[in-house]
Amino acid sequence: MNKKDKYRVAVVGATGAVGQEMILTLEQRGFPVSELVPLASQRSAGSEVSFCDRPVTVQEIKKGSFEGVDIALFSAGGGVSLEFAPIAAKAGAVVVDNSSAFRMEPDVPLVVPEVNPHAIQRHNGIIANPNCSTIQMVVALKPIHDRARITRIVVSTYQAVSGTGKKAMEELFQQCEMMLNFQKDEIQPKVYPHQIAFNCLPHIDIFFDNGYTKEEIKMVNETKKIMEDDTIKVTATTVRVPVFIGHSEAVNVELEKDLPPDECRKILESSPGVVVVDEPAKNRYPLALDAAGKDPVFVGRIRRDESVPHGLNMWIVSDNLRKGAALNAVQIAEIVVGHKVIQAKVEVV
Repeated sequence: MNKKDKYRVAVVGATGAVGQEMILTLEQRGFPVSELVPLASQRSAGSEVSFCDRPVTVQEIKKGSFEGVDIALFSAGGGVSLEFAPIAAKAGAVVVDNSSAFRMEPDVPLVVPEVNPHAIQRHNGIIANPNCSTIQMVVALKPIHDRARITRIVVSTYQAVSGTGKKAMEELFQQCEMMLNFQKDEIQPKVYPHQIAFNCLPHIDIFFDNGYTKEEIKMVNETKKIMEDDTIKVTATTVRVPVFIGHSEAVNVELEKDLPPDECRKILESSPGVVVVDEPAKNRYPLALDAAGKDPVFVGRIRRDESVPHGLNMWIVSDNLRKGAALNAVQIAEIVVGHKVIQAKVEVV
């Protein structure tokens, strides 16, 4: 891509939860946008999104939508990405795709800027944004892996409904309202197979024959690709919880050599994109409520796993719409264009 002062940026899925967050993140970080091109389905065409305090009309996505576009941020589902991302790349845009469509393709980089920014150089027009739950985990684990090499990861996730989209957030709100009005028998789940309000569903995405869900297998495969180490053993259980924004993860790692918890904290405190919140005596640890709307990955409850020789347990929390999706995509775009961040959100709990 030729260096420019400003770039024409398309956001595909501009009216969705992640698409709107992408637009907000572009604005907050001062990305050099000459023109924002919000794209969505025919149903959303003609509506407006706000960018830099100005309304911008949403256009229907078509084959010709990407002429003159420099960067295309996709967050409209795998089907849309499979159809239109190659078209956008052929038109000359660099695509950053938030779906799972291209993540495991050998010639498509799967990138978390704090972990493997060098992989971006290998792109052929499309760069994949990893799964939200994978992103926050590897941001926290890569510095540990560099210091003591992780041999095995056991992760249980507690994922917010915003990871499913706007309709899921609306369903949780409506069900909570009905529960509090003693209307439990009238609840009819539509987005999820069971009631999500006041409940936990150990089921994200489809089930495979081996009993694991697609979300769990994503975490296994994506972690190895991003960390560039196929020898790491990974197992996951992913759970949907009645939280609007913010994924939480209980992560257990086994290491090749000893890493005391205090040293682990020091390593993470100096790692990019990580904020350590770990004062159990003061009841301070990462919370989804505190992470919502913030950029960092928050880590706490760092302690030894006393059941194995070199094990650690930790609790990892992040805003799934920001670092888990929109922020990570914009950070990739910043590297692509060589943009120095003017205004980045760095906040602590």
